[in-house]
Amino acid sequence: MEHYEVTIIGAGLAGITAARRLMKQGRTNILLVDKGKSVGGRLATRRIAGGRADHGAQFFTVRTEELGEEVQDWVEAGWVKEWFGDDHPRYTAVDGMNAFAKQLAEGIPTLLETRVEKLLENDGGYRVYSADGSEWQTDSLYLTMPVPQVLELFRNSTMSMPEPVKKQLKGILFEPTYVGLFEFNKPTELPEHGHLDQDLPEGVERIVDHSKKGISEDVIVSVYMTGDWSRKYYGEDYVMSLVKEKAENYLPWDDLESEQLKRWRYAQARKVVKESCLDVNGDGRLIVGGDAFLRPNDTAGRTRFESAYLSGKDAAAHLRW
Repeated sequence: MEHYEVTIIGAGLAGITAARRLMKQGRTNILLVDKGKSVGGRLATRRIAGGRADHGAQFFTVRTEELGEEVQDWVEAGWVKEWFGDDHPRYTAVDGMNAFAKQLAEGIPTLLETRVEKLLENDGGYRVYSADGSEWQTDSLYLTMPVPQVLELFRNSTMSMPEPVKKQLKGILFEPTYVGLFEFNKPTELPEHGHLDQDLPEGVERIVDHSKKGISEDVIVSVYMTGDWSRKYYGEDYVMSLVKEKAENYLPWDDLESEQLKRWRYAQARKVVKESCLDVNGDGRLIVGGDAFLRPNDTAGRTRFESAYLSGKDAAAHLRW
């Protein structure tokens, strides 16, 4: 049976960051696991016709020196670029956010399309069981998937959790997000940089033209709905028509070629934890984190790219094996 020092469940930015930090420390006997077909989580890009669109995170800002130092390396590597903004410049990926996630994860031992469904605590650490019947032993765990999935994993594993930790986790509340993806055969009249998030109709968070953003040859547009709006209409079969109605004055609908709807169930946390990660048992062997886990001195106070990055960085420092 395979044995690892650390298993990281969830290959979004928090998981990738933790894995990168551990490998820099010389810890190569690690495993990054995800149920999806690609690393990245909400660093997601979809190919549409001859173009592509980011349909998760569109950009990120930098408020800490720690992330700022990394970003300069990423800029020099040609992975990210400044997109727009003055006070807090918005950075985005040169080739799409998922390509960036893959660049970050290069060289990390990774197991994709693997859904972890049960854990068993033993004297050596933890036995990990996946839905496809595979299993392995690990000394330590870092769980980065959305908190409702963490709680479900604990229930399936019949593992106990200290009440203070459980209370903190149950206090995190997520909102969904709908994203309409539209292909047009003519340019839009969106701003030159392709991003609009001001003076939009109620329910619309932002509109992004990916050809103007620089990652798509074809005109592909993402229309992001707010968490409140998405929660109100979550699961309804007429959501796409409502999205188009909300954005009717901003896009050339007579020149529409195709449309798709993306639904993120756990897009952003309405209530967060004011700790960058939680040590479940106090021994550094089982850590929970992700973008909903914010440092106590976090000035933004909301889930974002940077909160995921810092959670992963801090978790790597807390883990023991």
